[in-house]
Amino acid sequence: MSGKTIRKAVFPVAGLGTRFLPATKAMPKEMLTVVDRPLIQHVVDEAREAGIEHFIFVTGRNKGVIEDHFDRQFELEQTLAERGKNKELEQLLKELPGAGQTSFTRQQQPLGLGHAVWCARDLVGDEPFALLLPDVLTHCRPKGCLAQMIDRHDQLGGNMIAVEEVEPSETHQYGVVSIGEGQDNVWPVTGMVEKPEQGTAPSNLIIMGRYILQPEIFEILQSQEAGAGGEIQITDAMKQLIDLQPFHALKYSGRSYDCGSKLGFLSANIAFALDREDMRGGMASELKKLLDGLPK
Repeated sequence: MSGKTIRKAVFPVAGLGTRFLPATKAMPKEMLTVVDRPLIQHVVDEAREAGIEHFIFVTGRNKGVIEDHFDRQFELEQTLAERGKNKELEQLLKELPGAGQTSFTRQQQPLGLGHAVWCARDLVGDEPFALLLPDVLTHCRPKGCLAQMIDRHDQLGGNMIAVEEVEPSETHQYGVVSIGEGQDNVWPVTGMVEKPEQGTAPSNLIIMGRYILQPEIFEILQSQEAGAGGEIQITDAMKQLIDLQPFHALKYSGRSYDCGSKLGFLSANIAFALDREDMRGGMASELKKLLDGLPK
């Protein structure tokens, strides 16, 4: 075992979701549903499976529905009970975080992911924490992405990011890591570059939205200047941590879906539907009909 247990997770949910307008005009993008669960619920489920005990949401204006989603709704519970919908009621209560397990703080200005993380500093305190981007869904079996990371972090300590392989021709669309010698799909991180020009990427391993970070990241973010896009970037802060603390990349077993893009969102819906026994056959049949009906 190495270092402290990862008990807390930060979910930055203050974004405007402009790529999904008009759907997100009055509804947070994090509440868009993949099959029958909001995006944010899928990501919280992943964190809970990994043993996270405290869920910290960094919100913005018009995000109150996220807080409501993780609270009790007594009228709904009473109606379900009266109508004998015990299965639905049991499911709602089962997924509800316990008292004191959720915290919410505000990011008053859209100053970047690094700034959103910094806003959670007092809630995280002096301990390592997980950071999960809520518009990235991971599809993993039998163990979720964050659970895989925590297993390896218990052995290695320090900081860790999940990485995924892409085609070399696609690396210019992502943050990419450079790595040293490693084994068992874990490597020491020697550098990071955001959206490198085609042909210049140090590897084909991309940063995909799951992190375990030490609390020293907050000291770096405190004085960090704005970077790309005029925002405070978490990548810039992590680059500094590489020189100060152990930092590893884990190529996890599974696949991610960027649900901040329309194609990624639709792909996630199909993948998660096909993964359910109660929907697999019907979904496959409908997809075949749609594909057969495409113009030749």
